[in-house]
Amino acid sequence: MKILLIHNYFLAEDATEQKVMRPYPPLGILYISAYLENKGIGHKVFDGTFSSREILYKTLLQQKPDYVGLYINFLTRRNVITTIEFIKKNLPESVVILGGPDGKSHTENYLDFGADFIVLGEGEVSFFELITQLDKGKGPSDIAGIAFKTGDKVIENSAREMIKDLDTLPFPNRKNIHLEKYLTAWKDKHAYSSITINTQRGCPYTCKWCSHAVYGDTYRRRSPKNVVKELKAVKEKYNPDRIWFVDDVFTMSKKWLTEFNEELKIINLTISYECISRADKMDEDVIKLLKKSGCKLVWIGAESGSQKVLDLMDRRVDAQQVREMIVLAKEKGIQTGTFIMLGYPGETEKDILESIQHLKACDPDFFTINKAYPIKGTKLYEDVEPLILNEVDWQNTPDSQIDFTRTYKSMYYDFAIRKVYNKVWQYKYQKMGDRFKSFTCGFKSMIASLGMLLNK
Repeated sequence: MKILLIHNYFLAEDATEQKVMRPYPPLGILYISAYLENKGIGHKVFDGTFSSREILYKTLLQQKPDYVGLYINFLTRRNVITTIEFIKKNLPESVVILGGPDGKSHTENYLDFGADFIVLGEGEVSFFELITQLDKGKGPSDIAGIAFKTGDKVIENSAREMIKDLDTLPFPNRKNIHLEKYLTAWKDKHAYSSITINTQRGCPYTCKWCSHAVYGDTYRRRSPKNVVKELKAVKEKYNPDRIWFVDDVFTMSKKWLTEFNEELKIINLTISYECISRADKMDEDVIKLLKKSGCKLVWIGAESGSQKVLDLMDRRVDAQQVREMIVLAKEKGIQTGTFIMLGYPGETEKDILESIQHLKACDPDFFTINKAYPIKGTKLYEDVEPLILNEVDWQNTPDSQIDFTRTYKSMYYDFAIRKVYNKVWQYKYQKMGDRFKSFTCGFKSMIASLGMLLNK
């Protein structure tokens, strides 16, 4: 059987990402690729990141795969839909199998549109069992973790049991893509190269805006020894300047971090990395462990400087503790970053001003700001669904473009983002002694304040 796994994302079509230039390989597909290879199943991987739609279609026509696996999230949704259209028109014998977070939220839509099967949840075992059984001419009715249609009826089989021991999974099959293109892109833009590694799956926290569509509410982690083995292999083959641990909460376990440091020491491996954490999973000992193991940058999630808004999000974190951990990490020589989300239901201008004070008080090295949007399948989406303002067409409306009734008009928050950004940078430049840049940011924040006033 001929199998083609596709990452349906094209950097050349993404003007925003071209400016940011922080592309990362499709780890999910690479894990499935490695699993298939481990089972002796031949296949190809098409990573569209540095390619094009035209080359993808040409590849499909040349290979004529029996099974096509497509990764789907709300960012790749439109591309996946057009690829399904192309396959059904030109390769009607090819079986289309989808996997990824968007499949859980739009199961019936994708099946109605032409997908033959959707893998729900973790993909490695379900995908392998599905293609091997189909190739034997058998039906899918007894395969856990998949959805399909029989006539007009959507069938969702029983949920797939999560993989308990992640050490049993082979490392992502990075050799099946042009990883050097990612390294070069990073090096050219940021003066250092970066590679992603995942040490855990799932997150036990209940933040209302966060999707758990693939890994659920579980927390499963690879052993430190297994992670260090992959780190060693990555360094020997690719020698990246930095590792980006893509875990939701890298500091979940102090015991794990301690053992991680010990394993690095055993094989004398030196790494440089960045990660994401939560303030309630940090203290001075944890920060020392991060520093010792090579952490150069830790992103400490907050989403707001207002405790009221954090509670509305069910974030289960204390804003003051976030500030304290950012300051402490900086004191210990680790760069810090944090995230701010504006426009969450119930947020007022007072809360936005608290976020400005929050960022000034802890003064992270980096911060990002975005407008809250509801991802289908999350608690936030359930809360605001009756308040959605724009007509949502599942094919053409990415979740990030769904708007809903908030405290103020939508445009208000566009100006609020500019105000927060410029107010904080006004403060930063003032500390640096750069009067001109401080004045410029102050002026821009005044203009943004006027925009907020006009759009209340």
